[in-house]
Amino acid sequence: MDITSVQAYRVAHSREDLRLAPGEAYLAGGTWIMSEPQPATTGLVDLTGLDWPALEETPEGLRIAATCTIANLVAWAGTAPTHWPAASLVPAAANALLASFKIWNTATVGGNICRAFGAAAMVSLCVALDADAVVWSGDGEKRIPVADLITGNGTTILTSGDVLRAVEIPAYALASRAVLRKIALAEHGRSGAVVTGRVDRDGASVFAVTAATATPTVLRFAQLPAESELADAVASTTGYYTDPLGAADWRRAVSVELATRIRAELA
Repeated sequence: MDITSVQAYRVAHSREDLRLAPGEAYLAGGTWIMSEPQPATTGLVDLTGLDWPALEETPEGLRIAATCTIANLVAWAGTAPTHWPAASLVPAAANALLASFKIWNTATVGGNICRAFGAAAMVSLCVALDADAVVWSGDGEKRIPVADLITGNGTTILTSGDVLRAVEIPAYALASRAVLRKIALAEHGRSGAVVTGRVDRDGASVFAVTAATATPTVLRFAQLPAESELADAVASTTGYYTDPLGAADWRRAVSVELATRIRAELA
């Protein structure tokens, strides 16, 4: 789409270049910003000129640059270290995104998270694996759980001038056994509910509900819960909502069903 309001474009090469002038917005992959009119945007600041390494494996885990494309992350998952079996969630999450492989080659992990749509697949992935968001704010840096970054369907705690630098997935979560399941009203429709579950090496388990709730729901247990305990926890969570892609009561019911199936697989 032609964004006729944009009068200026510049490429950021340093942190100093990230200071926004009135009307400027950050640009990474641009798959959302180019998809509809942006009347308040008069300038674009391209983050790709910062040349952040897309993916960095460390003893602490995996650091994913905000500008890493979904395609790059999926390709990495195919060659991920064998001691990180939860990397299998990456292609599962990417396929929960209603997008073609052409979008994967352009859309960025950071852009998908910052847009914060309920069905944001990279939010589902990061919440499932306890990822932290590394946010540049002014001259400082802060770390926020991705699950806490999202405040609603399409909203975050980020303010003007905040930049998502990276997300960091801890090694202990990558070493877990993990499963992702999704459901949509239409066979190839946007996810109405995404549920993930994982069992860490210490026996603790974590289940997360995204897409079905306005903000990510994370449920933690000291061990794999009984089926009834898990079903009650998923059913009693708040935030299920209604939109054209699913009613709140349907989202609640299918989230319970998906969680129950995931628990059976992990057991």
